[in-house]
Amino acid sequence: MKVLGSYEKARIYIDRHYQETNEEKIHRRKLNPGPVITISRETGIGAAAICEKLVDYFNSCAIENYSDWTFFDRSLIEKIMEDHHLPEHFRKFLFEEKPTKMDSWFAELLGISPSKIYLLHKTTHTIIKLAEYGNAIIVGRGSHIILADKPNAFHIRLVAPLNFRIENASRLYNVDSKSAAEFIKREDEERKNYLWKYFHKNIEDPLLYHSVINTNLLQPEEIAEMIGHCVIRKYPQYFSINSKYEVSE
Repeated sequence: MKVLGSYEKARIYIDRHYQETNEEKIHRRKLNPGPVITISRETGIGAAAICEKLVDYFNSCAIENYSDWTFFDRSLIEKIMEDHHLPEHFRKFLFEEKPTKMDSWFAELLGISPSKIYLLHKTTHTIIKLAEYGNAIIVGRGSHIILADKPNAFHIRLVAPLNFRIENASRLYNVDSKSAAEFIKREDEERKNYLWKYFHKNIEDPLLYHSVINTNLLQPEEIAEMIGHCVIRKYPQYFSINSKYEVSE
């Protein structure tokens, strides 16, 4: 049996909800969307592995017609480009999580690169659209701020000590510790600046999240079960307790 990767799962989710011809089914789902989880993370956490475990957890517990959980990180870029028919060269700008610099400002004026505000608008539209159907885990892009007022949204922040993240990043990206440390510092700063510039929020503010989890102290499976248990208790109507992950009362 073929095991689908996260990108293939995201494509299936997109095809199911955005190219579905059954308008009645789409309408029902919009009226009663499943939960949506946002993940904010420090660099080097290894969020993809946690999201994969969480997808498996939710799908094993889901009621009928709600077992289509998937997660969007870089695959969200593909969805944004598809939604808004953006040209291929926009891709590299969508991947960036940093404020505009002077050289890119000139490029925007000349029409060489897209406006950051324009791309933010498209990204925001796509994240809101995903929340209309639910059963999605969205990593980064300020999704916890964009969906802050959505009743079906549950917000998580993943953190860990720097030495743990350096070691983890070295293993994940096959680089030495110095390169990993430089990468982590740069990425964390860019994410912090992105959130402050466009949303005027401090990414480290714990009040922006339902839960902040130190991933150094837990295995990915344990983190997934911890998040999953909380979400199922908050939104029990979308899950069956007769699963292998039974939720005790």
